[in-house]
Amino acid sequence: MGPDELRRAIAERMPETRDDLERLVRIPSISFSDYDPAPVRRSAETTAEILEGAGFSSVRLIELPDVDHPAVFGEVPAPEGAPTVLLYAHHDVQPEGPTEEWDSPPFEPAERDGRLYGRGTADDKCGIAIHAAVLRAWGGRPPVGLKVIVEGEEESSAAHLPFLIEGHRDMLTADVLCIADGGNWRTGVPALETSIRGIVDCRVTVRTLDRAVHSGVYGGPIPDALSSLARILATLHDDDGNVTVQGLATREWEGAQITEGDLRSEAPIRPGVRLIGSGTISERLWAKPAVSVLGIDAPRVREASNQLVPVATAKVSLRLAPGDDPEKALDALTRHLLEHGPWGVEVDVDEGEVGHGLAVRSDGPAFAAMKRSMEVAYGRPAVETASGGSVPLVPVLARTFPDAEILIYGASDEKSQYHSINESVDLTDLERAAFAEALFLAELVRDRPRRPGVPC
Repeated sequence: MGPDELRRAIAERMPETRDDLERLVRIPSISFSDYDPAPVRRSAETTAEILEGAGFSSVRLIELPDVDHPAVFGEVPAPEGAPTVLLYAHHDVQPEGPTEEWDSPPFEPAERDGRLYGRGTADDKCGIAIHAAVLRAWGGRPPVGLKVIVEGEEESSAAHLPFLIEGHRDMLTADVLCIADGGNWRTGVPALETSIRGIVDCRVTVRTLDRAVHSGVYGGPIPDALSSLARILATLHDDDGNVTVQGLATREWEGAQITEGDLRSEAPIRPGVRLIGSGTISERLWAKPAVSVLGIDAPRVREASNQLVPVATAKVSLRLAPGDDPEKALDALTRHLLEHGPWGVEVDVDEGEVGHGLAVRSDGPAFAAMKRSMEVAYGRPAVETASGGSVPLVPVLARTFPDAEILIYGASDEKSQYHSINESVDLTDLERAAFAEALFLAELVRDRPRRPGVPC
């Protein structure tokens, strides 16, 4: 099947592809531990129905130990002598955040100006829709073997990845690993990501009193926990905004460059806020560590009274340069927080999970085949970028299948606002991404001799 036929096949079935995505978006499959897991299971079951309807065989749920967040697997056996491609996406999503700030309900898909809005439209239920669209375009008979694994707790935990990937090594083995959890450089500008950052996090708790006391009677000589915590957190950056935790790695970045104008146009930065850190913006986003305070547990302002706060806790997240050792980085972060407690206050650190970063090869035949496919699908060359975020599965895949090429891409763009309000995906780019993936399967075997009974 040639490019024109594939393009038509993808376009003709876009209503079905969109319907797949909308079905999934309507399910609030939030995999965080304090949310009901039933929608995650329903999302897995719907994913299985979509994949089976697209032509995948042996579709089944993979149950994880101790949690009700199933993954989904399906496959199409490879024609004799053809390579096998493993396709990845995840069906769980982030919490919706403040629903009153959404322009339409987060779990009710809505189209505006050519974009489909809703939680999971970009991250990452569109990946499921893409994989299903590709197999339909090939009429269920692609020129390569296909396997698909759709994870059910990517947004909340990496604890079960060894079980899911290494524990199912034989079932998942493939020559190329396609991770549809990345994004485009800009709307209409395709991208292949060549690295991802690692991540560690922790909760730091400060205690100054056994109980709250009157701030007028005791304030002055006795420090409150919230002020003490604020002083610790302030030590995580220097005056220029560079991370001060000692022992963290940095990398050089020679790929696509983001300007300050680009960044300010994409992110809702207040006009007077200066950018922090040193080096190019691309280096700061993709190749250097970044530390953030994600939340604080303390009395809310409307509930605050004239008391000295006895205990306060913050969640601290540290993104790591690709290839940095996350266990050592977490030790360094913990040590920093413990060493910077002021005035002898009690400081405890509860360490969280670690996620490895990775730099992937960009000189292999599969990478070249995807770049060719993207240029045809989008009408312009693909850009080599990186991800400032983390996809914990990718390093596990790289460790489990060291000889396989890894490709990271997706349909999201600079307007997608995943993990935030009004998440969306451009519907034209969704179609282009599906076409690029479908064409990639042909490009992957383009120079191989044609096999009887196999479409080409």
